[in-house]
Amino acid sequence: MVNPFTQRLLQWLGKLSFPRLFVIAAALFLFDVAIPDFIPFADEILLGLGTLLLARLKKPDAAEPDPRPPIDGEVRR
Repeated sequence: MVNPFTQRLLQWLGKLSFPRLFVIAAALFLFDVAIPDFIPFADEILLGLGTLLLARLKKPDAAEPDPRPPIDGEVRR
């Protein structure tokens, strides 16, 4: 069963850029290590943030292929 608080929080965090996500995840991790279980559901939030961080590391798609037809003998990659 999905927790509505963590679901909304992860949706909002999913809109952030990689550097901001990394800073938030690192700060939350350090705070959770210093004071265990002080923030409710911190472990679940960290797992979601880790997933979002890994998703942001995905390489961008290759450039779109040239729409022009190839010249005889030309190799397209």
